[in-house]
Amino acid sequence: MVTPQHISAADVLLDMEAGNKRRVLEALSTEAARRSGRAEADILAALQAREELGSTALGRGVALPHARMAGDHPPLMLFARLSKPIDYEARDEEPVDLVILVLWPEASPEGFLPTLAATCRPLRAPAALRRLRGATAPEEVVAVLERYGAAGADAEDDR
Repeated sequence: MVTPQHISAADVLLDMEAGNKRRVLEALSTEAARRSGRAEADILAALQAREELGSTALGRGVALPHARMAGDHPPLMLFARLSKPIDYEARDEEPVDLVILVLWPEASPEGFLPTLAATCRPLRAPAALRRLRGATAPEEVVAVLERYGAAGADAEDDR
């Protein structure tokens, strides 16, 4: 299973420029296509179709755009911190500045929901969100996701 603990520094995009939700999805689709060999248009269409079902904003400035895609390509995750928060149609009406993209192969559906749940775990901790927003290097983002994503990690520990 791919989890946030499997995001490497190479999967982290800091201070990404995107003026709105569509541009975020376009930029992530471009990057995901470059990394996966999939067509950018297919990725964007899958993400937009999922967003039509309801916003993937989780609240507290975080969004988790995700889609299951045809084929058996390996799962792909990207973390993006936006240079400026944007409206992402969040229920709490907070603008989004932290985005984690998850693309999953339809050929292997069994790990999809557990991966989404594991991805959300570190994003529940206020201390983790502060650290993600203040990170100055991709390696810091990875360390925060690993620390707060670990089972049994004290989500409120801010040492």
